[in-house]
Amino acid sequence: MQHPAVPELAHTTPRPIHWVATATAVSGVIALSSMLHPGSATAAQPPGGTEAAQATAAAPDPAKADIPLDCGPVKLVIVKKAIGDLDGDDRPETVVVAHCDASMGTPPDGVYVLTQAAGATEPRVVATLVDPKDRSTVTDFAVRDAAVTATLLGYSSPDVPSCCPDVKTPAHWQWKGGAFIRSTPSGARSV
Repeated sequence: MQHPAVPELAHTTPRPIHWVATATAVSGVIALSSMLHPGSATAAQPPGGTEAAQATAAAPDPAKADIPLDCGPVKLVIVKKAIGDLDGDDRPETVVVAHCDASMGTPPDGVYVLTQAAGATEPRVVATLVDPKDRSTVTDFAVRDAAVTATLLGYSSPDVPSCCPDVKTPAHWQWKGGAFIRSTPSGARSV
């Protein structure tokens, strides 16, 4: 009797529990990677800013802000935040992605810009970039070069179930003329 070069291993015959374990591990890695992202770059000073002005201006704290999202009996969750000087006033703004803490499904996100005047005790929301009524989920969220960027996952029609967004749209917001102007690269929307 000849022995094979590689003995038969128990794990070479996949069973349903192997697939469940693999799916669980992959889900955990995806969930963890969505929570971990690099912080804002600090190597270069923005044009026109002084180190003293930036050192004294603290970024608005989202926990102290009144986010305009009615969650009823469940709590509001700040999913992501990014900090940067969006309007060139040498004071940082905080941009947050928030949604209601739903026990099931994918709750829609809202994106809000917070600012805090010198001497004020609480930040205030100065712009809503994504309204939760639009049923979008926000991914690839960042503040870079005085602009907010994100990828919005949405739905092609009201008939598409909330679990399964079928439209992916990159978005870019920049402060111009006293308002945040949204742009989308041409041909960037996909289904």
